[in-house]
Amino acid sequence: MRVVTFGEILLRLASPGYTKLFQKESLEATFCGGEANVAVSLAIFGLDSAYVTKVPDSDVGHAAINSMRYFGVDTKNVVYGGDRLGLYYLEKGASQRPSKVIYDRAYSAISQAKREDFDWDKIFEGADWFHWTGINPALSDELGLICEDACKAAKARGLTISCDLNYRGKLWTPEKAQSVMRPLMKYVDVLIANEEDSEKVLGLKYEGTNVESAELNRAGYVWTAQQIHELYGCKFIATTLRKSFSASHNGWSAMLYDGEAGKEYFSNEYDIQIIDRVGGGDSFAGGLIYSLTQKMECQDAIDFAVAASCLKHTMEGDYNRTTVTDVKNLLKSGGNGRVIR
Repeated sequence: MRVVTFGEILLRLASPGYTKLFQKESLEATFCGGEANVAVSLAIFGLDSAYVTKVPDSDVGHAAINSMRYFGVDTKNVVYGGDRLGLYYLEKGASQRPSKVIYDRAYSAISQAKREDFDWDKIFEGADWFHWTGINPALSDELGLICEDACKAAKARGLTISCDLNYRGKLWTPEKAQSVMRPLMKYVDVLIANEEDSEKVLGLKYEGTNVESAELNRAGYVWTAQQIHELYGCKFIATTLRKSFSASHNGWSAMLYDGEAGKEYFSNEYDIQIIDRVGGGDSFAGGLIYSLTQKMECQDAIDFAVAASCLKHTMEGDYNRTTVTDVKNLLKSGGNGRVIR
């Protein structure tokens, strides 16, 4: 099973531990990105995972790609060019102090990419699945067209297409997001969207849900998934259900809606003491894609995805270094955290 992901890889500069930005004299440098994180997860799970992007032909650009090659991700179709790699600064929150992200990604190589940079027929040779996110079209108008080209080529080849809406308010407005993303939804087979994504990108508001007060209305999630299936024909709609008690303490679960069967499946909820939540949604997407490619039953698929993401919250960095065995052990133990000997 070959999965191709497409997006921007970034340099992450994080304050050490839980210190404030520049409280210390150093920053911890790692690489990350929504689709890159998914590609790494899938490679660790054992799939034939490929990643496509554009990065500068520099030591920094090559280091970013090498960080993925280390895990076995196929990067042969990466395009080299442009002037800079995008980056972001991260201050990890604790208790009542939220995490903080500051982007510095304007004029990055991928944001300056052109449609002719990518030969999608070549890229999709031997592929079975294509994954992208709503972050890409937020970076430039051209990237919106590039994503459309990719979706058309993938659909023509019969690939399954998944998309994580991943709304980023610092990159575009809801009005712009809806004008660009809604027409692209007709290509999507598997859609991942939390309550903010559905409202900002698709204009569908969850009623009775307030994540800040840890109030989740399950019926609202089911209704929204039904609307997405009816409007766009997505076969599966998944949403993470995060209860934010504090920056360090979250309740974590998810729902998978099978549009063709008209049935919803809710996972178990994990009570997580968070080490690093950035990349948590991407680890969920990776877990879901893996479970669906393995033809798991819907309940097993959503349980696997949530467990994989739960484990990501306990490790630093955006990449989820969790194996299939790790996930199965968590599912078997129920999350008691006992030492495995």
